[in-house]
Amino acid sequence: MPKHSRKNRDADNAARADLIRALPPIDACIRAAESNPALAGFSRTYLKVMVQRAQAEIRAAILAGRDTLPRDRDALVDAVVIAAARAVAADEPVLAPVVNATGVVLHTNLGRALLAESAIEAVEMAARSAVNLEYDLETGARGDRDSIVEDEICALTGAEAATVVNNNAAAVVLALNSLAEGREVIVSRGEMIEIGGSFRLPDVMSKSGAILREVGTTNRTHPNDYADAIGPDAALLLKVHPSNYRVVGFTSEVTLEDLVEIGRARGIDVMEDLGAGALIDLTEFGIPREPIVRDRIAAGAAVVTFSGDKLLGGPQAGVIVGRRAALDRIKRNPLKRALRCDKLTLAALSATMRLYLRSKDLGSELPTLRFLGRSVSEIASIAPRAREIVAERLGPGFVVEIVDTSSQVGSGAMPVEELKSVALRVTHPDKSANAIAAMFRRTRIIGRIADDSFILDLRTIDDPAVFAVKLETG
Repeated sequence: MPKHSRKNRDADNAARADLIRALPPIDACIRAAESNPALAGFSRTYLKVMVQRAQAEIRAAILAGRDTLPRDRDALVDAVVIAAARAVAADEPVLAPVVNATGVVLHTNLGRALLAESAIEAVEMAARSAVNLEYDLETGARGDRDSIVEDEICALTGAEAATVVNNNAAAVVLALNSLAEGREVIVSRGEMIEIGGSFRLPDVMSKSGAILREVGTTNRTHPNDYADAIGPDAALLLKVHPSNYRVVGFTSEVTLEDLVEIGRARGIDVMEDLGAGALIDLTEFGIPREPIVRDRIAAGAAVVTFSGDKLLGGPQAGVIVGRRAALDRIKRNPLKRALRCDKLTLAALSATMRLYLRSKDLGSELPTLRFLGRSVSEIASIAPRAREIVAERLGPGFVVEIVDTSSQVGSGAMPVEELKSVALRVTHPDKSANAIAAMFRRTRIIGRIADDSFILDLRTIDDPAVFAVKLETG
């Protein structure tokens, strides 16, 4: 590198370092911000965060050679305050509403199930008021928060007892720790599932303190595999519903009924992890049948665990149902307190369970079932208006077409089942599908990319007006 170039670079770096050193102290900027009308009323803690954010922005501009800052101290303070005011104006909660046009009804990254209106009202009531969470209104004594949902859960599942924790993984950990800590739990190799976020059943079992005893092979497990593995250290036979994958071809698995018979002959209980969990026969909504919790209890499972926010259509929760003796042990476990649900979750879950018990038109009241059971003709009826709105907002150059597509249940439920749907396909001769997707994401509309095109699946869209947003197409 020539000497003069190196000198110029060194001089530029020195000038930038001087500018960064000249930035006024945080406290001075906060004092100036407190007297700024646009920033009045905010706490000092919040102003400090915004001033630090503003200084970081200015520092980055200096290092990139984009600064146009004044050189005197008072003017620098003003520049920081102005940048802080911009940061405040742009500051929004991280958790924000989005439009789910991915075609995945129970999208884990987008919050899974939408709550029914009655559940939303129950959450709002519990958030605004003191509630009898653990208070017996008849006796005035301390109550049990499980009582908020236990009767409804037992009525729907036929179980003797029930309890609720914060998700199904927690339900599995708690049940195994309560019933099999330090002892063997026998499970088929073909059921060693991995759920979202690389969360593997063997790891869950390890954390529970139970000892994993695998039997059979990946594709074939027989009754004798379980029977031969039962020894003095065996505490449970575990069956896991492979809700997020399917093994096809040369396969064999042991039914729950057979497993229960094996356990009864040896005096060992059977626990089943249903994962998504269904409380009713989903075929009446045009959805393929999934194992129903009531049927699993009737088949003899001592404990069944399942999710609240998947096929059930409620809030995130892990539900544990089964025989009273097993549930009593689970409820006495100190881990139960660490994993228990708060009043908002219990309010939403209770309202959802009451819908299952009371509603004559569950398919219209529970958003999950409504979206999953939506007919192609109903979806297609809103497609022309949706296309018109999107095309108008995008302007010339973009091609917006109505196409047939397939949606998914999501969250690991029914992985091989495709739901026929209708979508908008958006393309542009000079813009990639990723660029178009990013453009929509900036307006909080989330679609998907398929075959080098951006797709807006309409299965979960009630009103096409959600697409009437300002799109930056440049």
